[in-house]
Amino acid sequence: MKTVLCYGDSLTWGYNAEGGRHALRDRWPSMLQAGLGEGVQVVADGLNGRTTAFDDHLAGADRNGARLLPTVLTTHAPIDLIVIMLGANDMKPWIHGNPVAAKQGIQRLIDIVRGHDYPFDWPAPQILIVSPPVVSRTENADFKEMFAGGDDASAQLAGQYSALADEAGCGFFDAATVAQTTPLDGVHLDAENTRNIGKALTPVVRVMLAT
Repeated sequence: MKTVLCYGDSLTWGYNAEGGRHALRDRWPSMLQAGLGEGVQVVADGLNGRTTAFDDHLAGADRNGARLLPTVLTTHAPIDLIVIMLGANDMKPWIHGNPVAAKQGIQRLIDIVRGHDYPFDWPAPQILIVSPPVVSRTENADFKEMFAGGDDASAQLAGQYSALADEAGCGFFDAATVAQTTPLDGVHLDAENTRNIGKALTPVVRVMLAT
């Protein structure tokens, strides 16, 4: 049995802009599990508001992805592949709103994955970096201010992440090629678009697991 860990934010958690949470079957990790079938366990670890490696004290949960990752890696070990889709929340102005800083945050996560002290000397998993769908314009007043400038900044994440993946020897996928954020809030995905990510990642993950 191989294990794939999906480490992300509300897009991985399944946040529904219409209210609540998408049905389990519609979340992209579930679609990935369905596509990979038996012999692979897909573990979804999504947290609303999670950043790559930066503090955000506006919620009751620690949103710093770098601080939480070592615990998550040990919890689910052994892991064959980790899919990291983070960076949208980094675009909030009070976090930093800078795609280069998000790239540096992803680099920090790569370093943690590869340098972690795994139980029983298990090897570090392969890494697939996924740039999130681009933040879009919205008339939702709260989200419009929460991600002010995020549309332009997040559009640069794919280029930054792709270059980093090449340098670091990681896999890369641009989720914006298959999914668009909903205009209801400009950040999250409707059921169809979150399913699209899981479907598109299936052949990529299958190839990586075979190498």
